Amino acid sequence: MTLRQIVLDTETTGMPVEEGHRLIEIGAVELVDRRLTHRNYHQYLNPERGVDAGAFAVHGLSNDFLENKPRFAEVVDEFLEYVRGAELVIHNAEFDVGFIDAELKRLGYPALAEHVDLVTDSLAIAREKHPGQRNSLDALCRRYQIDNSDRTLHGALLDSEILADVYLALTGGQWDLSFDNPAETATAGQAALGTIPVDRPRLRVIAANDSERSAHEEWVERLSEVNEAFRWPGTERTAD
Repeated sequence: MTLRQIVLDTETTGMPVEEGHRLIEIGAVELVDRRLTHRNYHQYLNPERGVDAGAFAVHGLSNDFLENKPRFAEVVDEFLEYVRGAELVIHNAEFDVGFIDAELKRLGYPALAEHVDLVTDSLAIAREKHPGQRNSLDALCRRYQIDNSDRTLHGALLDSEILADVYLALTGGQWDLSFDNPAETATAGQAALGTIPVDRPRLRVIAANDSERSAHEEWVERLSEVNEAFRWPGTERTAD
């Protein structure tokens, strides 16, 4: 069964949601079987209220910039179609889901949980894996050597792209494939595996047969066709 996950982030006018603060940006990237598809969703929103000074300092989205952006009511169906049936991966999910649910409730829509298969909180995963340590997105990037140098301000799409890398590292076992220091890599490998005998037999290499190569080529072609057909209005593809 194909695993479809949407890694999502939002920006808001401030907090908490109970004081009437609103969404101003939604960014999301899609993973299918733990691979980025580049079918992203990105939308700025007119919140119909002012942005708090503290929130502006975090994300840099001004009232003037947001004034001519669509309201959530204008994009809600497109957004729900994008996330429908997927597993959502969100860092500190309670915050983002709370804001999305508030927007849905204003329009008479069911809560987000009714539209998706599952909501996974990557912050909870990080806290379980690294108890007693800092588990913010920036801290996890440093821990897993993920480049977040472009993150001078918070942005929903950029943060969702970074979070996708962090989530894959958090849940994927081995994550450091760097060979920048061969001596260090060799030492770590020997420590983990023990000394490898120099007279060990050569590894047997089993090549794919014609049938297997053909099946692989058909799968790649089918995936390319899906990627071309599945483009969301108002979104752009981004490079890895």
